[in-house]
Amino acid sequence: MVARVIPVEDFDLVIFGATGDLARRKILPGLYRRFWAGQMPPGARIIGAARTDQETESFRATVREAIAEFVAAEKCDPETVAAFLDGLSYVTVDAMGTGGWQALKDRMRENVVQAFYFSVAPSLFGAIAERLKGNGIARDGARIVVEKPFGRDLDTARALNATLAAHFDETQIYRIDHYLGKETVQNLMAVRFANMLFEPLWNAQYIDHVQITVAETVGVEGRGAYYDGSGAMRDMVQNHLMQLLCLTAMEPPAHFEPNAVRDEKLKVIRALDPVDSDDIVRGQYKAGPGGASYRDDAGNPDSLTESFVAMKVHVSNWRWNGTPFYLRTGKRMKARMSEIVVQFKEPPHNIFTEAAHPRANILTIRLQPDEGIDLRMTIKEPGPGGMRLVEVPMDMSFAEALGPEAADIPDAYERLIMDVIRGNQTLFMRGDEVEAAWAWTDPIIAGWTARDDVPLPYDAGSAGPEDALILLYRDSRRWREIAG
Repeated sequence: MVARVIPVEDFDLVIFGATGDLARRKILPGLYRRFWAGQMPPGARIIGAARTDQETESFRATVREAIAEFVAAEKCDPETVAAFLDGLSYVTVDAMGTGGWQALKDRMRENVVQAFYFSVAPSLFGAIAERLKGNGIARDGARIVVEKPFGRDLDTARALNATLAAHFDETQIYRIDHYLGKETVQNLMAVRFANMLFEPLWNAQYIDHVQITVAETVGVEGRGAYYDGSGAMRDMVQNHLMQLLCLTAMEPPAHFEPNAVRDEKLKVIRALDPVDSDDIVRGQYKAGPGGASYRDDAGNPDSLTESFVAMKVHVSNWRWNGTPFYLRTGKRMKARMSEIVVQFKEPPHNIFTEAAHPRANILTIRLQPDEGIDLRMTIKEPGPGGMRLVEVPMDMSFAEALGPEAADIPDAYERLIMDVIRGNQTLFMRGDEVEAAWAWTDPIIAGWTARDDVPLPYDAGSAGPEDALILLYRDSRRWREIAG
């Protein structure tokens, strides 16, 4: 089975912060992979923009090194790499001043899609937006891509929205969350809304609970200054886990169309109950077999910032009344794992013997490290000796089910950038959605700040604080084990 690759329209893409780490690791290698796959038109141009004073050839050399480091060797044939680099140029731009803007304007073409990627600190978003418009660089219909963090609370998010709205229409603003570009996240919508098998059961009558886990083995080294002022709640729960919760819990949209999908996600956020203090567990990793302590990594010996959060969340609507959602994320965990686990209720009556009690069905949507979907079913164990029940997986990994081409799944950034060029906002957050998420998150943070809560220590390389296990044990449930 060969994947169908549809080229996008001709475009000029300007990457502000083109010399930064995100551009080097993700954006530029991802664009190369789309070029290698034949998805980019031959005339497409990528313009790097940053305050670093360098020439185009120097920038191309840096990008060549990034491709060699972050792209599989079999895709790095010299001819294709050279053709990709030919479409790259560089302009030195002062985001807060006047230097370089006319040079950038001179590089832009007429009658092609214009996109501007703000791979910079949020404090520069407004200045860049203002200069793009003020210098006549961004035409009507131009698109801007902004990275998280999109604010650090409701007030700053509103201010940032207002700043961007002063220069660009909401239809031009693409707030990127790379989790929404993952293949399995989009497959969650396909599983729910393209299969009659699941959607009639996707409610509180049949689902016991839902677990959403994003566990990372890395710590905060290299990001200590940012992370210590943010924490897991702002860095992960308010955006990544919130988006996964919305896609799991939302009602079917009338159409698979950007605003229809985002309308339904917004309804979920607005239906979230406030979270009781007893339903939140905060943690901070200490030194252990998995590495140094958070305080050492962050360079702050007195830090009370959480690197782990677990919580029990309720969605107050007819579909989910009584079905809890358990969210969990942490740094320096025992394995890298991101997944959504939907545990159905047990059959209402067991017709078998006590020894042959059927287990609840579990649907697992794996986001990483190996994307796929797993449905656990109860069947009779083969052989004589009576009715012995056994749980077996119906496992669909993309590589096995769809062939080797499906194993080569585009990186989330690749897919999302191409969606920007197409003008498809389905997988990007809308301004009111971001504000609603902060409106729910802010009281939680304010609550533990007012209580002077101290995050519980957990060993680096573990599954998190013991209290996170108790969060489910007291409901006669248990977390799915974190395993790579």
